[in-house]
Amino acid sequence: MIHPDPLFPGTFAQARERFLAAAAARGARLEHHVNPAGPGLQGEALAADVAVLGPHDAPAVVLLHSGTHGVEGYCGSGIQRALLCEGPELDDTLAAGAKVVLLHAINPWGFSWCRRVTEDNVDLNRNFRDFRHPPPADDPYDAVHALLLPPEWPWSEANRAQIADHIARHGAERWQHAITHGQRSQPDGLFHAGNAPTWSNATMRAVLRRHVRGARTLHWIDIHTGLGPSGHGELIYAGRDDPADLARTRDCWGARVTSVFEGSSVSALIDGQIGLSAYDECPDTAFAGVALEFGTRPLEEVLGALRFDHWVASRAPADSALRARAREAMLAAFFTDTDAWKTAVLGQAREVFGRAAAALQRSR
Repeated sequence: MIHPDPLFPGTFAQARERFLAAAAARGARLEHHVNPAGPGLQGEALAADVAVLGPHDAPAVVLLHSGTHGVEGYCGSGIQRALLCEGPELDDTLAAGAKVVLLHAINPWGFSWCRRVTEDNVDLNRNFRDFRHPPPADDPYDAVHALLLPPEWPWSEANRAQIADHIARHGAERWQHAITHGQRSQPDGLFHAGNAPTWSNATMRAVLRRHVRGARTLHWIDIHTGLGPSGHGELIYAGRDDPADLARTRDCWGARVTSVFEGSSVSALIDGQIGLSAYDECPDTAFAGVALEFGTRPLEEVLGALRFDHWVASRAPADSALRARAREAMLAAFFTDTDAWKTAVLGQAREVFGRAAAALQRSR
């Protein structure tokens, strides 16, 4: 449970109510995409909501979205509310002639249930791929699935020893890649890419077609948590492997932008990331985009929470006490409920949004 806070929500229902109220107070145009997988944890409707400010036909769009990974929406929602309620960054962007699109909780099911995945047990940031091709027959995840989700919980000393041995033999980088790249062979496993587009995938594409297609430029900001030093926001390039788009992104946010394609990011190389949707739906729009990734806890603790969450979902889904413990573990892993962490997160997010406004002012 998150302590009462004027910006960061304690539940998905509160997050949605606050976002809609703040957006309405700013005079934003609102639209709602209701997920039929509801209701949520508190019996509430599940929806991704869109707040739009600025001209319909603006040549430039700044899109900031939250909740790609469900539970990470607690951070992203607070940032979106802060931009709507406080500070000049949003006003500066509108003054540059841009349209601002705030997409709240693109994965509302995961947000409400404190899970990282969608209602399909799919990692949304691995789901944007061509499903006409079958999955590979030798997915590297297969070699680690049984280690990550053994029959018993708590994990035995034998399981810990097996994982340590695997890492010693294959290396930490291959271990991370095998787990996180986006596997398609184990539907109950971690970082599952799915075998078809999810509801959230279709919703993101609809938002892009409605509010971005036809624009000359798109500045994309996707809020994430869980990787890196606590409170530090890494700017990870969010587009395809295109030097021109990476250069455009660094023109906006500076040389500190890292890239999985260069091996400079805390994130491993992944397949099917959400930013690829912009290329499909807005092919004539120049892309500059980042995932703003805020560190929370050490990587082994975050992975432990993910393992426990998936273990409960696949091995003990009817155990309400274990499900509650899994939710608390996930929230602790992906949101740090301290004033220092929240202050650091807000300051960096404002600066990142402000840099997009400055880039648009320079290009006028």
